[in-house]
Amino acid sequence: MSLELFLHPLSSYCHKVLIAFYEKDIPFQPLRIDDPAVAREYETLSPLKRFPILRDTDSGRVVPESTIIIEYLDTHFPGRVKLIPDDPESALQVRLRDRFFDNYLHTPMQKFPDDQLRPEGQKDTYGLQKARALFVKALTLLDAEMADRPWAAGESFTMADCAAAPALSFGNRFFGPFRDTHPNAFAYLERLMARPSYARALGEAEPFLHLISDWQPVS
Repeated sequence: MSLELFLHPLSSYCHKVLIAFYEKDIPFQPLRIDDPAVAREYETLSPLKRFPILRDTDSGRVVPESTIIIEYLDTHFPGRVKLIPDDPESALQVRLRDRFFDNYLHTPMQKFPDDQLRPEGQKDTYGLQKARALFVKALTLLDAEMADRPWAAGESFTMADCAAAPALSFGNRFFGPFRDTHPNAFAYLERLMARPSYARALGEAEPFLHLISDWQPVS
């Protein structure tokens, strides 16, 4: 098997990439970084200790960053679906929304678990409040946009939806629930969670959800 993915099943950015793999039905070998032997190898590939990391053993390529991994898959392993359209303008819209989800929903969402892991006395309440405010502002923009479309970039499921799923799912857990405040965004999240690719990633994360079960949402 030529594709190896260094990951943790609970990681939201790993979910983004797993959705792409499962949508495309591309075989790969998952390598969990909580395995000490895998961790040592992973740290040589990623000195910044960021994951997921994709290694293509046939080409010798090591590909970091979730968006670039999906771009790599779409280019070299088309699979059964395209997640980035061939049409340049449509592709630009997908990439724009991918950046929107990562920068304005995913990044502030991750401030919550980061803060939960800080030692007592070193919490960043102000930073957490700012992160939630950014998340809600972006969610409001998304709610308006999703009033008349099934997926982030229109009628087809794309890389943008891979980015949206974990950002919204974990955001609903940490900064929500937003069913009543942002009904269009929540309906979109429900469609994402019902998608077999994301349902599979969530199922694989289930044994680890106890690690965050006691974290209380930020209101």
